Amino acid sequence: MDRKKAKIIIAAHKEYQMPEDSIYLPLHVGAEGKTDEEGNPLSLGYLKDNTGDNISFKNPMYCELTGLYWAWKNLDADYIGLAHYRRHFLGKGKGKDKFQRVLRGKELRFLINKGYRVIVPRKRNYYIESLYSHYVHTYRADELDETREIIERIYPEYIESYDTVLARSSGYMFNMMIMERELVEDYCSWLFTILDELVERVDDSEMTDFEKRYPGRVSEILFNVWLDRKIACGDVQEDEIAELPFIYMEKVNKIKKGTAFLKAKFLHKGYEKSF
Repeated sequence: MDRKKAKIIIAAHKEYQMPEDSIYLPLHVGAEGKTDEEGNPLSLGYLKDNTGDNISFKNPMYCELTGLYWAWKNLDADYIGLAHYRRHFLGKGKGKDKFQRVLRGKELRFLINKGYRVIVPRKRNYYIESLYSHYVHTYRADELDETREIIERIYPEYIESYDTVLARSSGYMFNMMIMERELVEDYCSWLFTILDELVERVDDSEMTDFEKRYPGRVSEILFNVWLDRKIACGDVQEDEIAELPFIYMEKVNKIKKGTAFLKAKFLHKGYEKSF
């Protein structure tokens, strides 16, 4: 067990402080076509997601998922994870420096040795909203409805999980996870098949750049659908899933975030930016 190799991609689009641990691999997502002031390929000092087998050019819509795709296709590791430069899994470290509190390699190895195959951030609870109603109030119903039609047609065995998950008020969000390679391969082949067809079906001609990022948002919900089905069919046992707290590396304005949530719920004012 101790010999299992784990790598966690940290999706980033700008230079930022990174955890100092060998399990982490900062990755410049959306690197395709990015240039500096002199017109040269932009270098952040990180590996780029436009190398090897990649979909870097889809980053404006797929967000951090271009990093997940890159990891799936190019990383040699027994466990593969995805985190964000501003959001990490929380470990047991102490102190005022948040980067000293990020999950460490020895802590991850402990979890792997305990038999955990899926590691996720603690569920986000919307309390007065289902996952479906929250999405509809903040974005567009069409995107989820089209997604359901796609799943019903090409992955009908997942439709019960889809309906179950969308009716819940909580779920694993942020596209953060650490999983066995076998599960990553299963999830990614399923996920990207659905998203690629969704993009073909949704008319984004009148969307803002922010709205065009819907594949990344839909995927947060789809991870829960996939995992629910894996549990239901016995491919993953519930005691093989570890939920960890997560930590924001920057201060979150909870007042603005809460106000936007309530406006979406009661005034149907969709989100115009990320929080």
